[in-house]
Amino acid sequence: MNHIQAGATARIKQLAAAPEISQRLREMGFCEEQEVRLVSRHANVICQICNARLGISSQLAETILVQPLSPAPQSFELA
Repeated sequence: MNHIQAGATARIKQLAAAPEISQRLREMGFCEEQEVRLVSRHANVICQICNARLGISSQLAETILVQPLSPAPQSFELA
């Protein structure tokens, strides 16, 4: 998940963590083919998945391989 920007939506393609960690991620909703939106990335990664916001470490986020679906919304200013 480290290759998408905050606000972008992606589809989970693979969990590359150890089997027990992958199983726990699936229990939390991080399943293959599930859509996830990256809310923010600071010390931890905040994701919205299954209508819930979850925080995971950036190290754990690296083990979640995703396919981007939509880019992050562009911010703009009204003149």
